[in-house]
Order: sequence, then structure tokens, then C-alpha cells
Amino acid sequence: MKTALTELVGIRHPIVQTGMGWVAGPRLVSATAEAGGLGILASATMSYDELEAAVKETKNRTSRPFGVNLRADAEDAPKRVELLIRENVRVASFALAPRQEMIARLKDNGVVVIPSIGAARHAVKVAGWGADAVIVQGGEGGGHTGGVATTLLLPSVLDAVDIPVVAAGGFFDGRGLAAALAYGAAGVAMGTRFLLTRESTVPDAVKRAYLERGLTDTVVTRKVDGMPHRVLRTDLVDALERSGPAMGLARAARNAVRFRRLTGGSWRALVREGVAMKRGNDRTWSQVLMAANTPMLLRAGLVEGDTGAGVLASGQVVGLLADLPSVAELVERIVTDAEAAIGRLGSL
Repeated sequence: MKTALTELVGIRHPIVQTGMGWVAGPRLVSATAEAGGLGILASATMSYDELEAAVKETKNRTSRPFGVNLRADAEDAPKRVELLIRENVRVASFALAPRQEMIARLKDNGVVVIPSIGAARHAVKVAGWGADAVIVQGGEGGGHTGGVATTLLLPSVLDAVDIPVVAAGGFFDGRGLAAALAYGAAGVAMGTRFLLTRESTVPDAVKRAYLERGLTDTVVTRKVDGMPHRVLRTDLVDALERSGPAMGLARAARNAVRFRRLTGGSWRALVREGVAMKRGNDRTWSQVLMAANTPMLLRAGLVEGDTGAGVLASGQVVGLLADLPSVAELVERIVTDAEAAIGRLGSL
């Protein structure tokens, strides 16, 4: 199934596994690459040394293209960019818009740049800076998300730019891929569906907790880190929703200390990244501080398996998922079902 995305990146199928923090490691990413899709390593929750090791391990597991998700506002972002160039990583993706000079540095060295965006105006901006493609996530998606549904956001972006657009938010099967292609997208990106595969390192008990949920069992909350965040509804999330601002800031301060220890960052780096975050996203200082909650609360659930003390990011599609296929089985099923759906349309 050739599209502008498969031609750009050199993959067989227009399917992207997103860079989910604490989830998208070498095992999942290499399995996706071997299945013909684009797997993306999540580096925001890794130290530089951990990222370097993860890139090398992924290359040992597969010779096919894969990507790395970077934080453009991280203090060591330039060093990480050089790592991708040195290791011949095929794709650099970004959750926040990278600087124009960063895009140029990557492209000049053969790295495909694919930022994630949440509005048509953001797509226009990064396209003007030289981005090769964009991933656009509608409000159905898990983690940080917006308020506009994919069915409206996707066409608005497609009308605004002439680079390949990958659709995310609400995709999990072949019908969704066929629908995205019908809109004009070059492929789909999925997080929750790949989280619930056998190669995902999320603890089995946590996977079972996901599979037990229905379509109405996610909630968009600002109490995790001050930004809209779609997660599974749990007792902890309900408690966060009821908590006052003082309690949230105290928790965030503790988590900032814990995250600094885990990633080996300095206090100076944390302050600098906080200033950059505030300047680039119009956040208040309390929201900047609360951002420290995200990696640690996610880690408690997705790595440590503590659903009582952790937050579980999830798209609304969780309510339609009932199995834990291998990545190879999942990708093959999606492509087969998409081809069948397109065939049915052709007979109308």
C-alpha cells in the first residue's frame, strides 16, 4: 500500500506507532519496523545515554527505518539531534514544533522531520520551516490532546498544507486507515492500539485494566499537568480532579525532583526548559511546574504497574479494543481490512 508517507520514509505500510513515553522502547519500535510500519522511540523520558543505548538496540533488532521523538525545548536537544544524524536514524518526530534551524540541520543530513501538530496554523508554520510531513491528532487521541475531533481537524490541515499529513486520534483498524486515506491523509498514527500489543512492555495487569474499559471510560483532565490530557478514568484521576491548586503544585514539585534524578538532568536544565516551555506555549508558571507530574505519574502506571498511584494515558479507542495481538498480526490485519474496505468502495 504505497502512499506519500511510505515513499518518504521507506516503509511498506502507512502505519505509524507513536512515541509514547515509557512505552515506545526498542522492543515495540523494532517490532513495528519489522512489520512494515514506522515505529518511533520515545526519548523524552530517557536520559541521553539511555537514548543512545535504545537507538543502538533498535538498530540491532531491525535494519528497517524507525524514528525518534524529541523534545525541541530540551537543554540537550542539539546533542540528541547529532545522535540521530550520527546513527542514521530515518525520522525525527517532535511533540512541540522544532526550531527552524533544527529542522534544517536534520534535513541537511538526510533525516526526515515529522512534527506532531494540533491545528492547521501550526501545520502551516512547520511546513514553511521545511518539515517533511506532519502528524495531526484529533481530540479522540490519548495523552495531550485538543478539543477538535479528527473528522474536522484532519480536513482542515489537509486543506492548509501540501506536505504529507498523517492522521491520529481514534484509529485502530483497517476501516480507519481506509477512511483516513479517503480524506487525503498519507497514513495513520496510533498509540493506544500499539500499547495493547504483546510486544508492548506495559505490565500485563495494566493491559487488562485497559481492555476492561468502555468508550466512555476516558476523561480529559487538566489536573495532571495543567494541559488537556486524555487518560483512563481512575480513582486517582477523580481525586486529582477534586484536588485544589496547592496540592497539585506540591505534588508537581516532588515529581520534578524525582524526574531530575531519573534522567540525570541538572536543576539549571530544568529551569531553562521551564522558561522555554512558558515562552513557547503561553503557560502559567503553575502549569510549567505541573508539567513535572506527567512523566512520573505515567511511569507509576505504565512501568511500575501501579494503577492506584499512576495515570494511564489512553485514547477513546480503548473502548473498542478486546485483544492483545502481536504487532505483526495487528499491522497485517489493518492493511488487509483497509484493502477490503477500499475494494468495497470501488464497487459502489
